[in-house]
Amino acid sequence: MGIKAQSSAHTTWLCKYHIAFSPKYRRKVIFNNIRASIGEILRDLCKYKDVEIIEGRLMPDHVHMLVSIPPKIGVSSFMGYLKGKSSLMIFDRHANLKYKFGNRKFWVEGFYVTTVGLNEATIQNYIREQEKSGLISDKLSSKEYIDSVKG
Repeated sequence: MGIKAQSSAHTTWLCKYHIAFSPKYRRKVIFNNIRASIGEILRDLCKYKDVEIIEGRLMPDHVHMLVSIPPKIGVSSFMGYLKGKSSLMIFDRHANLKYKFGNRKFWVEGFYVTTVGLNEATIQNYIREQEKSGLISDKLSSKEYIDSVKG
């Protein structure tokens, strides 16, 4: 597997990052139709900024992404854009989530990021394995949770 650098008019780069972030209160809300919707939103927003998603997984309570971000964009400014815009789009598509989260903030304030050097395959494998272990430990049903007080 060769190392593939990207380039623009005057710059050649190899800037890959492993990013993880979660919904507010680490709620397990990323499943079923919400999961598909969030995946589509994140892909679209990354495409707008010319960010390549190399690997990505949506777990019930967090998101893992291996991305290649152009050097003209800082990681923190990209994450502010990604989380801010995706929150608005998620609440527009799934209005029922507003009552659980309030203030139109879907994601926690912070995020985890690490640079990926020549161990890209190891990081990709780790992200793939997260989904497998999450599915085994978190057998979520397709039913929405019912409030025990209201019935």
